[in-house]
Amino acid sequence: MKLLFDQNLSRKLVIRLANIFPNSSHVQFHGLAEETDTVIWEFAKMNDFCIVTQDVDFAERSRLYGSPPKVIWLRCGNAPTYEVELLLYSGQEAIQKLFNNPNLHCLELF
Repeated sequence: MKLLFDQNLSRKLVIRLANIFPNSSHVQFHGLAEETDTVIWEFAKMNDFCIVTQDVDFAERSRLYGSPPKVIWLRCGNAPTYEVELLLYSGQEAIQKLFNNPNLHCLELF
């Protein structure tokens, strides 16, 4: 399960969550920080990433096009990084179900 953290999330999450989501990355590490959602979507699709975002646009795109890539939409608002980290830790089981079920495309975590 490789996660690709969107620009609106901290790069620190890559290191903080490496034990449960190894090989994850951040859009900034790939020169995608200023790119359009379409470019990020295609990058994630081609590189087997699941997009983690607080942006509704990726969730809507997921509803339109399905997956890949899968999307984790964090609905926690402008929360500190440690709260986002805890949300992803507590959502591990749901995230695993997202990855294992080809009929699921987007997961909303609150």
